[in-house]
Amino acid sequence: MTEPLKIAYSPCPNDTFVFDAWAHGRVPGAPALDVTFADIDITNGMAERGEFDVLKVSYAVLPWVLDDYALLPCGGALGRGCGPLVLTRGSAEAGDPASLRGKTVAVPSERSTAYLLFRLWAAAEVPGGVGDVVVLPFHEIMPAVRDGKVDAGLVIHEARFTYQDYGLHRLADMGEHWEATTGLPIPLGAIIAKRSLGAERLRGLAEAARTSVRMAWDDPEVSRPYVLEHAQEMDPAVADRHIGLYVNEFTADLGEDGYAAVRGLLTRAAAEGLVPPLGHDALRFV
Repeated sequence: MTEPLKIAYSPCPNDTFVFDAWAHGRVPGAPALDVTFADIDITNGMAERGEFDVLKVSYAVLPWVLDDYALLPCGGALGRGCGPLVLTRGSAEAGDPASLRGKTVAVPSERSTAYLLFRLWAAAEVPGGVGDVVVLPFHEIMPAVRDGKVDAGLVIHEARFTYQDYGLHRLADMGEHWEATTGLPIPLGAIIAKRSLGAERLRGLAEAARTSVRMAWDDPEVSRPYVLEHAQEMDPAVADRHIGLYVNEFTADLGEDGYAAVRGLLTRAAAEGLVPPLGHDALRFV
């Protein structure tokens, strides 16, 4: 028997929902998984070091890892109306991007899709540019903004649903800006697998991920214990909204629009000097 595949993904509800059937051996013919839970900034670093067979990473990290990893055409997170938000304390500043000029902004990672979307937005909308950018774990960003440790914060995940609990206000939605300027869905998280596994196994992994997604859709209640076990203290209703937002048709298949969104993001980011340019066939699956 072959060893289980070493896989790392986040404990967020969308990932546990997607991988529940596969992780628990319910996908016929799929290889066994040895699962490690890690936030996406950690898995990005794992990918850059060539650790693990399969990883959930930010699309932003692809230019650094696609020599060794292939992008799977399913299992990840893209969508509409699900972009990162820039939050501030003061409601008077809400809706005025110029208020960020020279200000300190907390971000969850400088190798994240959220960060690329933020930099592209700021280049277009903040005259003179933002000031210092500091990296904080995403769960520390809203408290830091609330407590005045930073002027603004870039938030992701379930923070879209909970930021008002911290008395914060939405300055801008990075996804709205992206969709308005490109017409494309927002590329957030990707599933990648080592090219050294070979074309046949990579195709099998893609099919296993796709089947796992569809099984979760067919009977969502089966995945609920796994989702809530790893969602820590998240309200079940918030977990459901999280899944509904981030698990969609692009999770089952990137499709033409999904690939266009990924290439569009990374091409724009390369033009701004934020990432290395992609090779012509870098996104091509086997």
